[in-house]
Amino acid sequence: MSFRITGLPAAPFQHLFGLPDAQLAALGVQRQTADAKPGFPDRITLRDAEPGEAVLLLNYQHQPTATPYRASHAIFVLEDARETFDAIDTIPDAMAQRLLSLRAFDAQHWMVDADVVEGKDAAQLIERLFANGDVAYIQAHYARRGCYAARIERA
Repeated sequence: MSFRITGLPAAPFQHLFGLPDAQLAALGVQRQTADAKPGFPDRITLRDAEPGEAVLLLNYQHQPTATPYRASHAIFVLEDARETFDAIDTIPDAMAQRLLSLRAFDAQHWMVDADVVEGKDAAQLIERLFANGDVAYIQAHYARRGCYAARIERA
């Protein structure tokens, strides 16, 4: 079964790019400079920032629905990211090298299954979760810090 992984669109974050640190802080956002790789996984391009690249650390509501699963958490976005990752049957490097929590949701945004997997082995778990016809989409989270990583849909 084919799957499609997409990063976040850049547009909702572009108004933050280039703002002075004080203005970012007033919005609850912090600019950081990547000092290690891996370490700063961008949610738009789904790659780790290179050392020296600027990233923005901010809160993002990844599950905005009116269910008990409504949730937000901290994410990094590359300050100048423009191109959203969008690929079929491909686990991006930022996800492949981390422990993932995959959370399967139905069309009403209720969690129906979840499991943890090493990113490099995620395709098998994605296939198992999508074998359940009630699963409408999967959210991938970086398991150790719990941060939202990406959305996974049937291709």
